[in-house]
Amino acid sequence: MQFGIFTVGDVTPDPTTGRTPTERERIKAMVAIALKAEEVGLDVFATGEHHNPPFVPSSPTTMLGYIAAKTEKLILSTSTTLITTNDPVKIAEDFAMLQHLADGRTDLMMGRGNTGPVYPWFGQDIRQGINLAIENYALLHRLWREDVVDWKGKFRSALQGFTSTPRPLDGVPPFVWHGSIRSPEIAEQAAYYGDGFFHNNIFWPADHTKQMVELYRTRYAHYGHGTPEQAIVGLGGQVFMRRNSQDAVREFRPYFDNAPVYGHGPSLEDFTEQTPLTVGSPQQVIEKTLSFREYAGDYQRQLFLMDHAGLPLKTVLEQLDMLGEEVVPVLRKEFANGRPANVPEAPTHASLLAKNEVTTV
Repeated sequence: MQFGIFTVGDVTPDPTTGRTPTERERIKAMVAIALKAEEVGLDVFATGEHHNPPFVPSSPTTMLGYIAAKTEKLILSTSTTLITTNDPVKIAEDFAMLQHLADGRTDLMMGRGNTGPVYPWFGQDIRQGINLAIENYALLHRLWREDVVDWKGKFRSALQGFTSTPRPLDGVPPFVWHGSIRSPEIAEQAAYYGDGFFHNNIFWPADHTKQMVELYRTRYAHYGHGTPEQAIVGLGGQVFMRRNSQDAVREFRPYFDNAPVYGHGPSLEDFTEQTPLTVGSPQQVIEKTLSFREYAGDYQRQLFLMDHAGLPLKTVLEQLDMLGEEVVPVLRKEFANGRPANVPEAPTHASLLAKNEVTTV
């Protein structure tokens, strides 16, 4: 089981002070958060990809490459790589380069994003979103596995005798998660390729998450990759902690109420009841996170959103201390209890390399 954090990189005013960080401050804060994640023993740091204010992470591999040079163990990932509007050739090149620089400590999560105007900004039609995701990933999948590619599709120019460089490290492509919160077509795509499915369920009730994960597991088995229980599943989550739950609620409420995404909507109490958001003590975070297994089964990766809505860097680093020292050690132990032997661990470069060596012997 891998535990980590993901960031959306929003530049949001602190509602308690009115101060808005500069873009430089926010970018540097994201790096500091990643370094703290490794310090406290987390496994994964993932960044989103956005091309519009109030977000700053428009170049994920630039940031992850910088973090790779400053870390030793942390897996560097994305919480969204826009497979719809990025050229799959450039994705293949950028992430293979990152893979070499990070000594294999990298994977990525494909997604369509949640900003409609990004499509025309990059010359695409939002009405073709699903079709773009399917065609572009089909090409990316081949670029990493075939040294010479001849290809023709609908949404980009044809390729003849093309070789993407650098080639994947050790001949093993980065592991791919397909992220979705509402599209069964993406769960189907992940299952078809035998890739991971990440349900970023931070805004959705448990029954919706269960439905999406079960669809992916069923189709994963249908395509012959293993049993439904062996499918590779990841989940999102949100937490804010203080020793006393009342203190956590009091401190977090103004950030929740004014958050760009869900501010001025459902109450904090309704949102914590209906979604994975947990605002309270470390023990409450442990109990709620463990409950995810009741509807998602034994899964492989849990990422938390902790640095959004204008929360000061100092506060986020305090949250990471609690997460790493008090929450994750218990979660590791409890999730391991009763975990069937046939349920695989989260893929890493080392495990994928070992599997590749076995299949090629």
